[in-house]
Amino acid sequence: MNQPATDPAPVLALKDVSKSFGAVRALRDVSLRLFPGEAHALAGENGAGKSTLIKTLAGVHSPDAGEVVLDGEAVVFHGPADARDAGIAVIYQEPTLFPDLSIAENIFMGRQPRRALGRIDRRAVRDTTAALMKRLGVELDPDRPARGLSIADQQIVEIAKALSFDARVLIMDEPTAALTGGETARLFSVVGTLRAEGAAVLFISHRLEEIFGLCQRVTVLRDGRRISSEPLAGLTEDDLVRSMVGRDLGDLYPKQSVDAGEIALSVRRLTREGVFRDISFEVRRGEIVALAGLVGAGRSEVAQAVFGVDRADAGEVVVDGRTLPAGSPTAAMDAGLALVPEDRRQRGLVMDLSIERNIALTGLDRLGRGGMVRRALERGRAADWAVRLQLKYNRLADPVGVLSGGNQQKVVLAKWLATEPAVLIVDEPTRGIDVGTKAEVHRLLSSLAAEGLAVLMISSDLPEVLGMADRVLVMHEGRLTAEIPRAEATEEAVMAAATGRRGRAAA
Repeated sequence: MNQPATDPAPVLALKDVSKSFGAVRALRDVSLRLFPGEAHALAGENGAGKSTLIKTLAGVHSPDAGEVVLDGEAVVFHGPADARDAGIAVIYQEPTLFPDLSIAENIFMGRQPRRALGRIDRRAVRDTTAALMKRLGVELDPDRPARGLSIADQQIVEIAKALSFDARVLIMDEPTAALTGGETARLFSVVGTLRAEGAAVLFISHRLEEIFGLCQRVTVLRDGRRISSEPLAGLTEDDLVRSMVGRDLGDLYPKQSVDAGEIALSVRRLTREGVFRDISFEVRRGEIVALAGLVGAGRSEVAQAVFGVDRADAGEVVVDGRTLPAGSPTAAMDAGLALVPEDRRQRGLVMDLSIERNIALTGLDRLGRGGMVRRALERGRAADWAVRLQLKYNRLADPVGVLSGGNQQKVVLAKWLATEPAVLIVDEPTRGIDVGTKAEVHRLLSSLAAEGLAVLMISSDLPEVLGMADRVLVMHEGRLTAEIPRAEATEEAVMAAATGRRGRAAA
């Protein structure tokens, strides 16, 4: 009589793990099992406990209760080195390589093979690196310096480093957030290779389509608790969202219908040689105008030139009838422009400063006198915006870097909305944040427009563009190729204009 097939034993597991930081309970009796040859998604809103779970598996945190189980035996990691030696590797969204060392030197830093008399065997380092790249199906020169590598290539180097340690568990934390579609496809191919070799992959992403396209199983966390852990086969995106947010999400794009008012922003024949050319458009009060296009089309560069971060070579920017001098962010702010940049960590926030100080940065001159900031005013301003934007935090005096990505985005928005702008430019407003917070940001943008704010939104998320914009401006290779009203905007129409195939000339 044939015996029924049994599931393979998990290579790594958490069993009833809890972890607290002061009064904050980050994980509550969470269990998780990772099987060889399987890609397992970890989903949940920002603040659900995903980062704490990852750091517990990686040896950064020790559980307060429960245990980490490796190959069926309970283990205690005293630091990341213990986890690495046990075959557990973490690939973060932003790799940390030594820029002036070669790819091969980065992979074998501190453990280079030696020849007689202790000299580094450089040929062995190079040949082993080349073999790792071939194993991953990637063409990267082992002698190439890390400086100048794309984020995608840096992640491949980190994966190769993990394989050089004989990693059996690969944890990937938002690895595709800064990647193009082609780079993401290559990364997924590499993950497929690792799975075929028997590695267990834990994949964290806010992009639901990636979870369904890559993974076989999903575990959902909410408020530090495990809500579900089940195969993805048979689940829908709506099912997963409902588990993550604890309710029916409803309308992810709560766009209010508003009659457009007077012209708040007028851009006329703006040109920056070699980047974009002859850009003209208007944004009226009450409107949300989306600037769409493929990566590299010049959308962010146009926004930076409008705000004065970059100096345009020709053209003009007019805000409420006032023509701005080129290359002057101060003049732009004085005229009522606000810019929420794409990279909130590098350009939107000072990560070591407090939440309250970050919110106050755009209005320090109004919060004191003689160069001295009145802390009570600063704190009051921050507390007001924290309530208005439903910010989740412990103390306003905490560094902004301790917040989740979605709450960091709210702080950037608060910083600029506190200036009471006439025009708000938001570049990728929901990149890297969870679906629940996305809905909150969309609701905020819609209500701001309903109050008369003019919004210019740059987004690579087509559903977001179609769901939130009154008009869609499409760029292709530095030029506007189409202006599409909301009623006529479809994915096909936007993509056709974004790839230069067709489109109406923009006004």
